[in-house]
Amino acid sequence: MKYLLAAINAKYIHSNPGIRSLALYAKKHVPGARVGTAEYTINQRPEQILRDLYEKKADVVGFSCYIWNISLVRRLARDLKQIRPDVRIWLGGPEVSYDAARTLVKLPEIDLIMKGEGEETFRRLLEIDREAEISGAPAQEAGESWAAGESRAAGESRAAEGNAAGRAAFRRQEAYRALAGIAWRDAEGKVCETGMPALLPMDELPFLYEDPETSDRPILYYESSRGCPFSCSYCLSSIEKTVRFRSLSLVKRELSLLLSRRVPQVKFVDRTFNCDAGRAAEIWRFLAKKDNGVTNFHFEIAADLLDEEALALIGTLRPGLIQLEIGVQTTHPRTLAEIRRKTDLAKLADRTARIRSYGNTHQHLDLIAGLPYEDLECFRRSFNAVYAMRPHQLQLGFLKVLKGSYMEEKAEEYGLLYQSEPPYEVLGTRWLDYGDLLRLKAVEEMVEIYYNSGQFRLTIERAVSREDAFGFFEELSRAYGRRFPDGAAASRLDRFELLFSFLKEREPEAKEEYRDRLMCDLYLRENAKSRPSFARDPAAIRERARAFFCREAVSPRYLCGYGNPEARQLARAAHLEELADGSAALFDYRSREPLYGNAVLIRIPREELEEPGGQ
Repeated sequence: MKYLLAAINAKYIHSNPGIRSLALYAKKHVPGARVGTAEYTINQRPEQILRDLYEKKADVVGFSCYIWNISLVRRLARDLKQIRPDVRIWLGGPEVSYDAARTLVKLPEIDLIMKGEGEETFRRLLEIDREAEISGAPAQEAGESWAAGESRAAGESRAAEGNAAGRAAFRRQEAYRALAGIAWRDAEGKVCETGMPALLPMDELPFLYEDPETSDRPILYYESSRGCPFSCSYCLSSIEKTVRFRSLSLVKRELSLLLSRRVPQVKFVDRTFNCDAGRAAEIWRFLAKKDNGVTNFHFEIAADLLDEEALALIGTLRPGLIQLEIGVQTTHPRTLAEIRRKTDLAKLADRTARIRSYGNTHQHLDLIAGLPYEDLECFRRSFNAVYAMRPHQLQLGFLKVLKGSYMEEKAEEYGLLYQSEPPYEVLGTRWLDYGDLLRLKAVEEMVEIYYNSGQFRLTIERAVSREDAFGFFEELSRAYGRRFPDGAAASRLDRFELLFSFLKEREPEAKEEYRDRLMCDLYLRENAKSRPSFARDPAAIRERARAFFCREAVSPRYLCGYGNPEARQLARAAHLEELADGSAALFDYRSREPLYGNAVLIRIPREELEEPGGQ
């Protein structure tokens, strides 16, 4: 029997730890099990994926199901069943775990669904298949006659009489009833279901990257714990109401292996990494000690749980060693209470400010629009409060009403309207109508383009008031919509042009300062060859720039460590941009900031930009 576990990821750089874990666990516990994995992306043509699935000739194909891929999984399952009627199709994952029976009713091509954590369930399914094949063979009745089976279930056994495949199917059906964590269709087409499976100790789960060939992606996902101690109503992790940890000795061994391979990023998928403060600090100390200077580690944390020891430790880490994702979600007290989220907002603001002061750790703060009791004005206050914390990224997300969540149970009470198909995103509530959500979508787009991208950092720092950052981005969204209606594509330079025009009208007295800041933002990222229309004429500084690079080649003051370069080599490695007061901004592209990846920016005083021959 040949099994194929298929994942359809959102992007190529992503990987699916779920199918890898199931495959490795099964191979360890079921000797000789023929289990393969295949990973695709939602951007691939469906017919290309279907062809690959067909050519792999598996007897059972299992799909890992999430809100971003379920529509494509449904299509592939239907098509695969048409061209391979004999193939058995199984589903698993959060998108089908909490309404498994209903999914089977809707999708007749699906044979079985695994609910919840699947490692042990998948192992038992393979063992059931193996036992059924053995007992289904005519010469091996495994100590029980077919007639005895017929006496217990006459209808099913008569349909399978004399047929080895039918006998094996009957044996499977019998065994399924004793297996927790599945829903399936019996021989008569009736949907059957058992309860959720027991949870495995974390140390029994396989390490996904023992084989070096499995760590070839730029982002690797790692679990040091499963579950969450909190009960946020919109999240599926709260259902378990428990947290299981992998032993620290095992975590350290596995992280050491990844560090030795110098992988670009390891993303911990622990729901609240620092729910055990001492354990989190121990892992961070270990990473600091073993730091290879390359690998970045991503953690989702509750910032208000950080104690003084953790804060002091974070302050000592290499810039870029770790990055933190912090879910604020809302600052409205009534909403926090309703979604059952416990957050000390004063502590959160203090902790994020202190981490930012260290200058070494990227912070990503999240908000969710569409939560109960939060209208547009409340959301504005939440947005402004989080913006004032100055995160490196502010993620404005929209509520997803996930199957099995407490939020889904409360949908009618909250007046929740949400998409009928994945990702089940909110369309309206008692407090926000669809028009309000469209306004928030427009703000989200501006935040992504002009704030989260990091490409306009110097300009946005000057332009946006922390008291009403929301108002700025909403005003900008209207100007952007007029300039680029109906989602028209805008190039990077187009966005610079639009922002300069917007700020010039908004603050005409600061026009020259914004011109300088935007040009600095442009050249911080790259030594751009194309310049916006508002840029100063580069000819005005050309001769002084040539003289400057000649002096630096002979007697370096600002561009040190280049050996003995010629002036034209330095001019290619750096850029000199004239500013309004006659000084210049020097961009050194060989040296870059660790958090943003921008060039190092050095201000060159006017008196040091001597005219040619003015030595």
